[in-house]
Amino acid sequence: MPPNLLRPSWSQLDPHELRILLAERIGSPGQYDGIGNDPDRLHLPLARESCRVILTFCNRRIARIEPGHAFNASEWDHIANEIENSILVGPTKIGRDYAFSSYRVHGSWRGERSGVQILPPHPSAPQASFEMAEHPFILEFPIQFSEVWPITNHRRLRELRHLTLLLNVLLAGRTNLQPSRGSHFWGCIHQDSGGLGEVRWVQNFYFAGMGEVFLDTPSPMTEQQLEVIPADRYFKEVRGIDGRGLRVPSDLDDSICRYRQLHPRRREEFNRSAYWLDMASRQWNMSMSASFSALVSAVESLINARGPGSTGRFRTFLERYAPGASLEARRNEMYDLRSGILHGSELMTLDQDLSFGWDPPWWNERELHEELWRMARQVLRNWLNNPPPV
Repeated sequence: MPPNLLRPSWSQLDPHELRILLAERIGSPGQYDGIGNDPDRLHLPLARESCRVILTFCNRRIARIEPGHAFNASEWDHIANEIENSILVGPTKIGRDYAFSSYRVHGSWRGERSGVQILPPHPSAPQASFEMAEHPFILEFPIQFSEVWPITNHRRLRELRHLTLLLNVLLAGRTNLQPSRGSHFWGCIHQDSGGLGEVRWVQNFYFAGMGEVFLDTPSPMTEQQLEVIPADRYFKEVRGIDGRGLRVPSDLDDSICRYRQLHPRRREEFNRSAYWLDMASRQWNMSMSASFSALVSAVESLINARGPGSTGRFRTFLERYAPGASLEARRNEMYDLRSGILHGSELMTLDQDLSFGWDPPWWNERELHEELWRMARQVLRNWLNNPPPV
C-alpha cells in the first residue's frame, strides 16, 4: 500500500484548512479517475500523469494522502513544514464583519475574557428605516492568523458564523447573517411619501464599509455602551421590539467562554442545534411545518441517548433541560406532530389553506409552535450551562 503522507501530529488540523492549503500549493480543482470504482478518492490537481497527490475521504475528513504519478517529495516537505510552523501555530488577530440583530445597536459591548466585541455599524452603512428589521452591527472576535490568506479568511468566516449562531441563542430577538447562497425575489421599494412604491426584481444582499477585516487589536469602545441587564431578568425584561435597541445579559461573556471550553464533540452538537434554531426562523415565512420540525431538530441535536423510544427520549430531555416549561401531554404532542410532518402524513394548517387567526386548528398549532420555540432556546442555554460528560 502506498504511504500515507498525513502525519499523526496533524490530527487537530481542520480538514477544510488542509483542503484549502492543498488547493493553494498543489493546485485545483481536482479530478476523479473512474468515480464509480473510487467515489471517495480525489486526484490533485488532475488525475493520472498530472496527479501529484491522491486524497481519500472518510466521514467527511481526509483520511489518507498518497503520492501520485507526478509527486514531488521536496515540494511535499515544504508543505508539511508550512503546516507545522504556520498553519497549526500563529499569532492572534481580530477578525470582524457584519451581523444583524432584531434590535438596533446604538452602543458597544466587549467581553473581557472572550475578546468578543459588539459595535454599532459604520456611519455610512445602510440601515433600515423601520424598527422591525434586520439591523446591522459589527462583530469582532479573536482568531489565529495564518500567512495563507484563504485559510485566515476561512477562520474569520467560520468564527463569524459560529458566534452569530451562539448569539442567536444568548440574546433576545434574532441574531443572524445574510444567507451565503444568494437569491433573487420580487420586492417593493417603498417611498418616504407613502404609497405602493416601485416593484423590482432584487437580490438578497448587504454590503457596507467598516475598514479592515483584520486588526492587530480590538477597535476602541464607543462612548455609548450597551445596557447590561442581570441574567436572571434579561429574557423577562427584553421582549418584543420596544425601540430601546439591543441590550445584553450580564453573563454573556461567561456564556461565550463556556461555549469555547466545550469538548469538540459537544461543541459540534451545540453548533448543529444552533443551526436548526436559526433555520426555524429562516423557514417560518415559507413553511410553518418546516420551521416546527427545525425546532424539534434543534432539541434532538443535543440528545446523546440512543436506542428505541425517540418520543420518550425527547420528553425526558425536555424535562431535564426545560423543567416545567410544558405539560407532558404537550411535549408528546410536539413530537407526534413533528413525526407526522417528516414522515409526510401531516402539514400544519397554515401551510395547507387559508387560515383564520382565531380558529382553533390554526391557533392551537401557532401556540404549540411558539411554546416549542421558547422551550428550544431555553434548552440550548441550560445545556450550555450544564453539558453532559463526554
